[in-house]
Amino acid sequence: MRMMAAQRGQPANLASWRHGALSRLLAALLALIAFAAAVPAVAAPVFPPLTGRIVDGADLLGPDIEAALTARLSALEDKTGDQLVIVTLPSLQGETIEEFGVALGRHWAIGEKDKNNGVLLIVAPNERKVRIEVGYGLEGVLTDALTRVIIETSILPHFRAGDMAAGVAEGAKDIVAVLSGAGEEVAQRMVAPPSASDDVFDTIFPILIFIMIVIVIVIIIRNGGTGSGSGGWSSSSSSGSSWGSSSGSSGGFSGGGGSFGGGGSSGSW
Repeated sequence: MRMMAAQRGQPANLASWRHGALSRLLAALLALIAFAAAVPAVAAPVFPPLTGRIVDGADLLGPDIEAALTARLSALEDKTGDQLVIVTLPSLQGETIEEFGVALGRHWAIGEKDKNNGVLLIVAPNERKVRIEVGYGLEGVLTDALTRVIIETSILPHFRAGDMAAGVAEGAKDIVAVLSGAGEEVAQRMVAPPSASDDVFDTIFPILIFIMIVIVIVIIIRNGGTGSGSGGWSSSSSSGSSWGSSSGSSGGFSGGGGSFGGGGSSGSW
């Protein structure tokens, strides 16, 4: 009789256990949702105002070098219509230089709208990062391979030696040469055969792209799907930033409506 009573009690006990487990699972899920909702969204970076062809926010360039570079970049635009802007940053504000670069290019709208022929040479000395960000329309001329060569052979050697201004000047010189159709010497530096590490990079690169896409989608959903033309980053900001006001341009110089898609290369030292 006791065995029969125990057997009759098993379904009720099992149902009670399942109900309790489901309740605990639901409570844990609700707690997780509440925690996610309480975590503040990542603050959008603040972009410096576009005050000219040189925006030296990190104070790496002296007046003479800045004047010479400005003249060179102006001559390039007069000759080809291509717009090259050099920017040094006191901080990447927690972003990667790739994320910051493409968003900054779009925010400033470097290059002409119908040609997307803008280029940014970006230096972030505190994070020890450098990038050449290339607009859509110039990706076939100033290729990823060429920008990598320029960074590795012209910019980084000077940076590692502590001469930041020389690295910026040499990098700008190479970029201007390529865009002016006189980049044969730069192209000749690409003759070295790919190394085993390049093969590994080619293998894992698609995986990294997929992971990045997933992360971007999650961030967009997390921030409520709001965005702007600058990759979902707002051009406005809270006070207290090292940049101050984030206007698109000032000082009589501005972008022409060009856009960017992430072409170019980065380096570190």
